[in-house]
Amino acid sequence: MNHSMKHMLYFAGIYCFCIFSLQVKAQPVNRPNTLVLEDIFHLEYASQLQISNDAQTVFFVRNAFDINTDKKVTTLWSVDKQQQLTPLTPGTANENAPTLSPNNEKLAYISTASGQPQIHVTWLKTATSTQLSRLSTPPTNITWSSDSQWLAFSAFVPTPAKQAFTLPPKPAGATWAKPATYIDQMYYRFDGAGYLQSGNQQLFIMSANGGGLRQLTFDSFDHNGQISWTKDNQHIIYSANKGDDNALQWTDSNLYSININSGVNQQLTQRIGPDHSPIVSPNGQWIAYLGYDQNDRNYENTELYIMRLDGSDKRSLTAKLDRSINKILWDNDSQHVYFSYHDHGESYVAKQALTGTRHIVAKQLGGLSLGRPYTASDFDVARDGTIAFTYSNPQRPADIAMTKDAITTKLTHLNADALGRKQLAKIESITVKSSADQRPIQAWIAYPPGYEQGVKNNQKYPLILEIHGGPVTNYGPHFAAEIQLMAAQGYVVVYANPRGSDSYGKAFAQSIYNNYPSQDYDDLMSVVDGVIQHAEIDHQALFVTGGSGGGVLTAWIVGHTNRFKAAVVAKPVINWLSFSLTTDLHSFVIKNWFEKMPWEAPEQYLKLSPITYVGQVSTPTMLLTGEADLRTPIGETEQFYQALKLRGVDTAMVRIPDADHGIYKKPSHLMSKVGHILWWFEKYK
Repeated sequence: MNHSMKHMLYFAGIYCFCIFSLQVKAQPVNRPNTLVLEDIFHLEYASQLQISNDAQTVFFVRNAFDINTDKKVTTLWSVDKQQQLTPLTPGTANENAPTLSPNNEKLAYISTASGQPQIHVTWLKTATSTQLSRLSTPPTNITWSSDSQWLAFSAFVPTPAKQAFTLPPKPAGATWAKPATYIDQMYYRFDGAGYLQSGNQQLFIMSANGGGLRQLTFDSFDHNGQISWTKDNQHIIYSANKGDDNALQWTDSNLYSININSGVNQQLTQRIGPDHSPIVSPNGQWIAYLGYDQNDRNYENTELYIMRLDGSDKRSLTAKLDRSINKILWDNDSQHVYFSYHDHGESYVAKQALTGTRHIVAKQLGGLSLGRPYTASDFDVARDGTIAFTYSNPQRPADIAMTKDAITTKLTHLNADALGRKQLAKIESITVKSSADQRPIQAWIAYPPGYEQGVKNNQKYPLILEIHGGPVTNYGPHFAAEIQLMAAQGYVVVYANPRGSDSYGKAFAQSIYNNYPSQDYDDLMSVVDGVIQHAEIDHQALFVTGGSGGGVLTAWIVGHTNRFKAAVVAKPVINWLSFSLTTDLHSFVIKNWFEKMPWEAPEQYLKLSPITYVGQVSTPTMLLTGEADLRTPIGETEQFYQALKLRGVDTAMVRIPDADHGIYKKPSHLMSKVGHILWWFEKYK
């Protein structure tokens, strides 16, 4: 899916919830101390950074995992330039979204200390904390006013559910079934959230010193995403989709300014496309924001724009940069904007002048995707231009680093104990030319611990091709527990960015529009051929797996070649006809991936569906999906499984209870996913 949506996207017969009971072949006796499944519970990573104005301290969320509750635990910490770590909260609740006040005297954040998410504030000089809000629904997008006296945020406000019919009263003492649910909205369920309650996200403000809150908006549409105060603290800039056809134009949004006293709104942008993430400049004269013109394609480059406070003088600062922009922050001089972006699987921060020139000021960002080697990252900027960022290392999840004038200092070593004595896979980048059109395709090889010694002994290694989802996302040289766990079992693992991936330009990403899967299959086969030429690979022990978009391609691969000994298809699309009308993002998928509606061009949908080629599958294939997945519903998995059963192909279906599309939200689910993949491959190795 396109860049603005990818962060939203992106098992019965043999399932055993206790991963430790999986019967995987014993490791060779000479294998070093490598990563095992249980190590998932010992990993940590940093996220959600805030750097102090004087660049002396970085506040962040420390993410860990509780082996008893099988949940992620998030707490607030700080680290100073002397690498001194300090907890800011007692660790008895989950905290996130730390937000420093402009004067750096207070830290607002969201905490579950009261039993549900509420806004809390800590006075940093005295280390005194208090709960400010008493909301019935979780607050999001906390933002300080420029004078540090007010907080703006958004929260869901429910409305009465619609009813088309009411049953007559039941007799006293009678027990009847639950009443029917009436649904008439375009989007009525969402992966990870389930069926949506009636209501909308609204804007609120409240004093940072406590007291009542005030609702600013009362509309029948959502006020989502980042918000920003004007310098005079009289207006809030926000993004919303207010169009009459907002259900069909789901990604369309514009920027608005609301007067906090009168409630009067002014529309600042007017085009079709997602304008979002507004930030007012320190001098109060400019608004920087992100967006693009919607052309109903699978991908568009998200550009960095600026405009005057009244919406005039709009212009893109990155129109000639053929990459999508992620996070943006103003420099203190109001003449430059910092932004992060991906390029060839790497993540960078650039400093962009309003006059047009730019240069890279931070490298090696990443580390926020624990399971697979995606490029998610975060950064913040101090007044003197010092940049704090999540530091990416192929052998470590995200740590905190700081850079200024090309000098980078790593401040944390969160996994020194968990991974310090482990021998991990070494990552090497390669580029091959696709057999389809000689287009260069980048990939990374993860070599198992002890690989060099094995080569000396003429050992050949089994190969796993692991394919990313999206499909418009990208992999890179970042830590990935799944890749490391596979390599720890003696596999060479290769992961690639075939056409359709972002970070290689708009044309590369759009090449799969209404044509997916297609030549991306050739790209991946060329990558496998390249690794075989590059490394000591056992030609008779090739395996393939991938999730979501990678699951689509894995199912496509086994329908087009029998070169792999076994495959694991995770959370796939198997039939574009059924998927496009059952996924939670049905309107978006159809408008941005196909030229016509399913009933207008069923032959095109079926031409690109793995189910069409199931008659050619002979590869033993496992299907693996979460039972609560609403993005690629488990009915897709069931279609392929049952078709393979009818054909007599060796197959199995693994259903992860209560897991949505992400699967990995519970550590044991991540362990179960990897464990089942390795079990299936070992069965056929």
